[in-house]
Amino acid sequence: MAVPAALTIVPIGMLFILSGLIVNLVQAFFYVLVRPLSKNTYRKINKVVAELLWLELIWLVDWWAGVKVELYMDSQTFEMMGKEHALLICNHRSDVDWLVGWVIAQRAGCLGSALAIMKKEAKFLPVIGWSMWFSDYVFLDRRWAKDEITLKSGFERLSDFPMPFWLALFVEGTRFTQAKLQAAQEYAASRGLPLPRNVLIPRTKGFVSAVTHMRSHVPAIYDCTVAAPSNQKPPTLLRIIRRQPAIVKLQIKRHSMQELPETPDGIAQWCKDVFVTKDAFLERYYAKDLFGTEQRQDIGRPIKSLLVVSFWSCLLVYGVVEFFLWSALLTSWEGIVVVVAALVLVTLVMQILIQSSEAERSNPTEALQQDPARERLLQK
Repeated sequence: MAVPAALTIVPIGMLFILSGLIVNLVQAFFYVLVRPLSKNTYRKINKVVAELLWLELIWLVDWWAGVKVELYMDSQTFEMMGKEHALLICNHRSDVDWLVGWVIAQRAGCLGSALAIMKKEAKFLPVIGWSMWFSDYVFLDRRWAKDEITLKSGFERLSDFPMPFWLALFVEGTRFTQAKLQAAQEYAASRGLPLPRNVLIPRTKGFVSAVTHMRSHVPAIYDCTVAAPSNQKPPTLLRIIRRQPAIVKLQIKRHSMQELPETPDGIAQWCKDVFVTKDAFLERYYAKDLFGTEQRQDIGRPIKSLLVVSFWSCLLVYGVVEFFLWSALLTSWEGIVVVVAALVLVTLVMQILIQSSEAERSNPTEALQQDPARERLLQK
């Protein structure tokens, strides 16, 4: 049974925001004192520190809402996950695809080194965005003249990363909605391209740049396809907080980076072909309920996230109780007003974080409005 959001957002928000601010402060401390001396030592420390925050979100999926992530891939690739650098490309089907990726990264042992290419607004999100900034995420302006330089710098920065990392790139550039699909179909029809039904048309400039600059030190591309059963509501962060269970299916196929063509046009076409195949795969799944032929892997439900949340809960409850006893904050009307204001602030911050993950909040034709020729849908 779903728990009313109002009864869960405040305590979960208090836990996440207070622990997150502690994590941010620790990250800032090591960023200032350790990173100038040894970037790789800082990265190893930051991996552990960042996981103390990310594991709280894994706990929401695994232990709070009971969302089941079904992973389909061959056994050889499953054994290699977390042991090599990889570039991940995925369709952007739901509001929590990134969280599903984190679940798999946690199982593979590289949650703290799971990175992504994101729009620059994300780094200003309280707690979570700040932690991403400390963790070598790459943030884009969505203006190619500037992003080309940013991407090249970001890829070069990862060339000496001291542990296996995953770099996620949602090449569709935005989350899937019916309005965005209609815009993509209109564009495809006008250009004589295959008509998409379950994916958007990939924007290939970022992918071409990634392959070009990372081919020498990243051995693999993980081609991910995510879907949820059509007979359930798509998972969202708010539904997870409300303890509404869901099933998410994920297929991963490994491609050697050396398999890809050498030329930019060839790399771009490879990406487009992958999404045509992905579209047909999803069409077959929704029509026949067949999610490919790959073996379903047992990813379990590790207890680590539960232990981390228990640790934070005990630490923060003790700290808050001691603070109130020391400050006598609840013994005056002024103090009560301060406490109420703090709870309202927590609720507002959580609302910002939840809304930032919602696809419907974005403009369905955003990718078309900035370019009359509609090249934002298909960057060659």
